[in-house]
Amino acid sequence: MMNDHGKSDNCEVPTKFANKGEVANTPAERDGGKAVDRGEPRAKQNTHRAQHRESVQSALDRVRKVAKSDKKMQFTSLMHHISNVDRLRAAYFVMKRAAAAGMDGETWVSYGEKLEENLRSLSERLQKGGYRAKPVRRVFIAKADGKQRPLGVPVLEDKIVQRSTVEVLNAIYETDFLDFSFGYRPGLGQHNCLDSLYVGVFTRKVSWVLDADIRGFFDNLNHEWLIKFIEHRVRDKRVIRLIQKWLKAGVMLDGRREETDEGVPQGGSISPLLANIYLHYAMDLWVQQRRKDRSRGELIIVRWADDFVVGFEHRSSALKFLAELKERMLKFSLELHPEKTRILEFGRFAANNRKQRGLRKPETFNFLGFTHICGITRGSKFMVRRHTIAKKMRAKLLEVKLELRKRMHHPIPNQGKWLKSVVDGHCRYYGVPTNLQQLVAFRDQVSRLWFRTLLRRSQNSTLTWKRMKCYTDRWLPHAKLHHPFPLQRLRV
Repeated sequence: MMNDHGKSDNCEVPTKFANKGEVANTPAERDGGKAVDRGEPRAKQNTHRAQHRESVQSALDRVRKVAKSDKKMQFTSLMHHISNVDRLRAAYFVMKRAAAAGMDGETWVSYGEKLEENLRSLSERLQKGGYRAKPVRRVFIAKADGKQRPLGVPVLEDKIVQRSTVEVLNAIYETDFLDFSFGYRPGLGQHNCLDSLYVGVFTRKVSWVLDADIRGFFDNLNHEWLIKFIEHRVRDKRVIRLIQKWLKAGVMLDGRREETDEGVPQGGSISPLLANIYLHYAMDLWVQQRRKDRSRGELIIVRWADDFVVGFEHRSSALKFLAELKERMLKFSLELHPEKTRILEFGRFAANNRKQRGLRKPETFNFLGFTHICGITRGSKFMVRRHTIAKKMRAKLLEVKLELRKRMHHPIPNQGKWLKSVVDGHCRYYGVPTNLQQLVAFRDQVSRLWFRTLLRRSQNSTLTWKRMKCYTDRWLPHAKLHHPFPLQRLRV
């Protein structure tokens, strides 16, 4: 490593890695399910792997410690962490077994048939500069608004190297990222972001909200600016070239390769981290300076990837911030989405202020799957109500309906198990205080869709609603809340 004065600070040593016990403990598991006798006692193998895990984890801990203590430190020797065989193996084993294959058709199982040989070859290519990134396979998934979101499916080896790279770079950037950035960061989820927004609106002097979204962020991310941002911290030329290989790999669409001069394909492990690095320098640090300027009144912000919400005390501050933000975005080849960016009156005093001006109730805004509403408690105190976005709920029910038709003639227990996972997953995400009624409605609608599907199995069906209720009571979980009030969680 090299500090900002050009002095060498080599606190990193080449070591081996295994990730927090996620690596399989047996030779059979290590080799894609094939039992291989290496002539070593199993206890001895486990001892070696434990030592590797500790030594490499301690190496990353040293990187993390230096990055935290010196914000201007530039790291010049990181590739040996990324190319370490144990780290690559750990990256392989945390991947989804049934994940879609990239353009080369390589699957998790087929790669694991000669896992150790493949990983050693991959490690050597990374160290010698012989590794080549392959184009990602372009696929499209339907969005709730009827549009399609493009995703990229990298080949399996690219996925492995990207996961390894993300873990190493996270040791540096997790010490830099600010407290209002939540998207795709270790240990942080959507509900941490939602709770932070709730507490900010509830406890601070927020009367106006800027609900913003960056138009086509992942498709328009500027490569030159991204590399400049990364070089603030990473001066290992091999790591920079590795990232550039992924950026320039291109995409395969309908059998032809398309160049990628800008943007990063969504779907790879590296894309969320690159997005956070880009916005950290392009927006977050800029916003942080404005948070410190109290002459403009209170300012709060939460960001999840390219979707963010900013709260203000004064409308004039919100308008000025928006105008400056638009200029800031253009400087870095970005643009706020005109249809998804707006300023609205929202907060503790919004309802009374609008009533005095003869206006209707405060507007609502959507964020991370929830519609946020100015509400009151039974004691007439202000609170933020959060309901499932109606459009997302309808889209999910349509998805359930179509899938039920495909499973129409499956045994009822099989259908019930699948629907149980659907309802349970929905409730675990949307099960926040003030949203119980919407959870009950979702379960009821799933029950009705199931009933109609079973009636269609036969023209002479004798299924009654009373009997159907037995099925739903048996298989569909009852709606319940899975998350405490944000103030309660953050207080803990």
